[in-house]
Amino acid sequence: MHPEFPHEDIIHLNHAAVGPWPRRTAEAVEAFARENLHHGSRGYGRWLETISATRELARQLIGAPEAEDVAFVKNTSEALSMVAFGLPWRSGQNIVIPEGEFPSNRVVWHAAAERYDLEVREVAIGEEPELDLLRACDHATALVSASAVRYDSGLRMDVQFLGNELHGRGIMFCVDAIQHLGALPFDAPGCRADFVMADAHKWMLAPEGTGLFYVNPEVRDRLELNEYGWHMLEHAGDFDNPALTPSPGARRFEPGSPNMLGIQALHGSLSLLLETGMDRVDEEIREHWLHLEDRLRGLGCEILSARHRRAGILTFRPSAGLLGDTPLETVYHRLQADGILCAMRGGGIRFSPHFYHETADLDRAVEGLREALPVR
Repeated sequence: MHPEFPHEDIIHLNHAAVGPWPRRTAEAVEAFARENLHHGSRGYGRWLETISATRELARQLIGAPEAEDVAFVKNTSEALSMVAFGLPWRSGQNIVIPEGEFPSNRVVWHAAAERYDLEVREVAIGEEPELDLLRACDHATALVSASAVRYDSGLRMDVQFLGNELHGRGIMFCVDAIQHLGALPFDAPGCRADFVMADAHKWMLAPEGTGLFYVNPEVRDRLELNEYGWHMLEHAGDFDNPALTPSPGARRFEPGSPNMLGIQALHGSLSLLLETGMDRVDEEIREHWLHLEDRLRGLGCEILSARHRRAGILTFRPSAGLLGDTPLETVYHRLQADGILCAMRGGGIRFSPHFYHETADLDRAVEGLREALPVR
C-alpha cells in the first residue's frame, strides 16, 4: 500500500466522485482540531500563513501567474454562479456549452439566460468536440463553458486549442476543471482561460466544501461582485479603515471568514500532489487507465471511454452475454459491497483510479468485477 493511502478493505476507484484523503491530510485535520480544543485561536497568525501557502500551491496546480489570481470558494457551483451572475451581459447574447454537461455547468447558464435575456446553446459533440463548439459560435456568442474532462465518459477536451481559438474570436472561456485538476497538469494562461473552477474533493484528494477559482487578471474587473464582506476588502483585517475598496486580487471573491479547517486539509493534499509532480501523476493515471482497459476488454466489456481522449475516467459496460438478465445496477452494488468503490455514469460503470494505485489493486478490482458478474 502507498504510505499515504493505507486502504485495507477497499480499492478506491471513485476519485471522479469523492476521493479519499491522504494520511497527511487526515493528520492535519486531527492536529487542527486538537489545537482548537486545547489552545483555541492562539495560533491564528500561523493559520493565516497556511492560507497563503495553500494559495501558492493552488497557483502551481492551476498554472496561474500569481497566487493572488486564485480564490478559495465552497465549490464549483459557487464559482460558476459568480461568473454567470457577475458578467455584464447584453440582451440577445448567447452562451455555448456541450450537450450533456454535468448539471452544475448547465443549470447556472439557463438561470442567467432567463434573467438577462440570453440564449443557451447546448451543442452535441462528436469526434472533434472543440470544432463542434466553435461551429456553434457566432457574432453574438459571449462565452463558452465546458468541462476540461467529461464526468461520464472521461473525454478530455483540448482546452489549449479551444481556448486559443475562442480568444482569437473575442469569446470568453470558462473551464469546469473538477475532473482535471489533481489528475493532469493544467496551464490556465496557456489555454487562455478566463475562468477556471474546481471542487477539491475529487482528484485533489481534499474535503468537500473547499474549491479553487481562478480568474484571468485581464478580465477580473469585468466580473461584478454579488457577495460582500470584510475578507474581500483590500485592507482586510484593518477594521477601522473607512475604505471599502475590494481586493485587487482574487480574494475579492472571498467575502467572509475562510474555511480554515478545509484549507488546512487542502494544504496537505496539494502538497502531496505537487511533491509527487503532476507530470508523474498524469503518467501513472494514464498507465492505470490502459491497464484497466486491457483487462476489462479481456473480460468481455465494452469500453465507453475513448483511449485517445483519456484522462482519469474509464467507463465500461459488460457485454449482454456477461450480464444475462441481471441489471447493471446489481453488478455495481456488488462491487460496492465488496469494497471496490466506483460509480454508475454514462450508461456504464465508471472506474477512476489515481496515481497511488498498484497494478495489483487494479487486477483485484477486475477480478472482483468478474466475480460480481452473473455469467462467468
